[in-house]
Amino acid sequence: MTNEVWWRLGFFFSILVIMMLLEWRKPARQSPIKSGTRWFANFGLVVLSSVVARLAVPIGLTAVAIYTQQHGIGLFNLIALPNVIAIVLSLILLDILIYWQHRLFHRVPILWRLHRVHHADAHVDTSTGLRFHPIEIVLSILVKLVAVVVLGVPAIAVLIFEIALNGLALFNHANIRLPSAIEKPLRLILMTQILHRIHHSQVVSETNSNYGFSVIWWDKLFGSYKSEAKKTDNDLDIGLIEYPTAKQNASLWSLSMMPFKSK
Repeated sequence: MTNEVWWRLGFFFSILVIMMLLEWRKPARQSPIKSGTRWFANFGLVVLSSVVARLAVPIGLTAVAIYTQQHGIGLFNLIALPNVIAIVLSLILLDILIYWQHRLFHRVPILWRLHRVHHADAHVDTSTGLRFHPIEIVLSILVKLVAVVVLGVPAIAVLIFEIALNGLALFNHANIRLPSAIEKPLRLILMTQILHRIHHSQVVSETNSNYGFSVIWWDKLFGSYKSEAKKTDNDLDIGLIEYPTAKQNASLWSLSMMPFKSK
């Protein structure tokens, strides 16, 4: 765990660069807003969120996991389970937790005010996978922190999950279209780009579907899976109708203030 930061940064930047190169080489859709404008807002929000999160929650999740393990706190530290079983169960339970967290951010009005910053993007690409309001990031960290303490999640499981969470968010938001021969079998397990773009549709019933960030199992189990949208992937209307202009959906200031405005 001494090299945690390097593992996380290494995977993050590797996947980010690969996805952005694929988008540049063969984009699935054309953005209605200049990429430079969107990227400045989206990546600017990433920097702002990182600073706010570090100030609000200065202790890392892996450090918390190590502490709970050393002091016998949490379910998996109280019952005798092989380490491999504890890691696998931790990954499954954390994945389900994030699924329901995402679903609640859509259903609870005050939480949707935060999460709509993500959905207001009029285009979906790799940068969208990082576009979350700082308060939402802090709340998500706190939710995971409670889960790590209650479950006694092993530190290595925390590391694996955080790498997967970030990596798969970059993957399924990428503005690419996998060949049908790859996408069709892959969507039996993972949330592919086409499936996730349905989640970013302007049609509310489509927005409220496909909440999973990794596997599609929880959406199928809890009845929120949608395999097709009303429109084709090429013609799908992305974003939120109430934020039609670049000034509203691709400005760092507008994104920062969006949760505090009624619209």
